[in-house]
Amino acid sequence: PVTDGSRELHSLCAQLEFLLQFDLKEKRSFFGQRRDYWDFLCQGLARCRHEHEGVHFVTSLEKLKTPVGRGRAFLRYCLVHRQLAESLQLCLLDPESLREWYYARSPFLSPQRRAEILGSLYELDCVTFHLAL
Repeated sequence: PVTDGSRELHSLCAQLEFLLQFDLKEKRSFFGQRRDYWDFLCQGLARCRHEHEGVHFVTSLEKLKTPVGRGRAFLRYCLVHRQLAESLQLCLLDPESLREWYYARSPFLSPQRRAEILGSLYELDCVTFHLAL
């Protein structure tokens, strides 16, 4: 199993975060706080009328104050529960929402690249992750 001490885990999480932040449009909340990929994921999962356990879990953690921290916790939750590919796929279903959140260079806007990314993420479902949540 992959644990918190794994060098590969840190590399994987950094790459996932880079991918989710790449060419992300700058958005602000009503109070001026910068919105991040966490907000994109929440909106995408909410649009599917699907109460995601990972979102519920992360929002219940009072120590997490920033969208980036919540996003990182969500990625870890999804890796442990083998839900990362499915969760991201739900967020990538609506092309209009993708264009609202991402500029044209984002790999999520290319059907071929999106399929390659999701295929790789589904392969991670075979890996056991034992991470502190």
